[in-house]
Amino acid sequence: MKSAPLTSLPRALAMAITLTCASLGTSAVFAAAPMAKTPAPGYFRIMLGDFEVTALSDGTVDLPVDQLLSEKPGMTKAALGKSFLKAPLETSVNAYLVNTGSKLVLIDAGAGSLFGPTLGKLTQNLKASGYEPAQVDEIYLTHMHPDHVGGMVGAGALAFPNAIVRSDQADADLWLSQTELNKAPEGGKGFFQGAMASLNPYVDAQEYRPFTGNVSLMQGITAIPTHGHTPGHTAYLVESQGQKLMVVGDLIHVTAVQLDKPAVTIAFDTDPKAAMTARSRVFTQAAKNGTLIGAAHIQFPGLGHLHATGKSYQWIPVNYTQMR
Repeated sequence: MKSAPLTSLPRALAMAITLTCASLGTSAVFAAAPMAKTPAPGYFRIMLGDFEVTALSDGTVDLPVDQLLSEKPGMTKAALGKSFLKAPLETSVNAYLVNTGSKLVLIDAGAGSLFGPTLGKLTQNLKASGYEPAQVDEIYLTHMHPDHVGGMVGAGALAFPNAIVRSDQADADLWLSQTELNKAPEGGKGFFQGAMASLNPYVDAQEYRPFTGNVSLMQGITAIPTHGHTPGHTAYLVESQGQKLMVVGDLIHVTAVQLDKPAVTIAFDTDPKAAMTARSRVFTQAAKNGTLIGAAHIQFPGLGHLHATGKSYQWIPVNYTQMR
């Protein structure tokens, strides 16, 4: 009698187990794998000419956008529903790390401990991406709201010990002013206190260097005034080999609503009309020129292009890449 071929043994064994279980009135049951319930490290990397750009996730936070947007709550909920979303909206908080080959520049620094337990992941994701906080040469802030500055300090020390910090002077004049803090309503004092706790250690170390208006900060990165969301809100134009990325900070919060209706503003805007005007100006030019956008609150990685359709816009996310 010939022996069964080796390749048939696994199948024969499985059939034997099945038949045995059936004869016993039972079925084969294997232990279920436990659910991991954690995502992959939050970073995404692309090349922009000769520059390397790494999007870093600081986490997500639930925002009651139906109560925060200037649009009527019912219409906001309807717009969210069309995108299979709901309020409160799980909203991304993104930052961008630009390696120019000679400098490592971080644009915004996440929330740290200032905005709840679901944020504050920027440092761990920066490390997962292959960099260390001590390697960051400069930090450029779009503005001084807590979810953009809180990650600059940790455990009572500078989180980025070798970094120079830069932002528009107008934001410093507001958020770092004790006089303005004293005048603020009780519910708004936290914004001032968070900015002071995050920036003052760099001020004391003489590593905070504000600028004013449209200015080249280094070869390939230019500050573009987009005042309105805050008095000194700034976008950063990153350019290399003819390719352009505009990091727009908080020019937009809710794509499901504000792309279709760019005139809709949010309660966090210091000057809603100016914020709307800045968004219109930047988005119109980006759509016309094909400039890549990096946005703090568009779903991670927040990188994509805008296509103008009348007075509205369509968001086209970047293609997934393995850096080939």
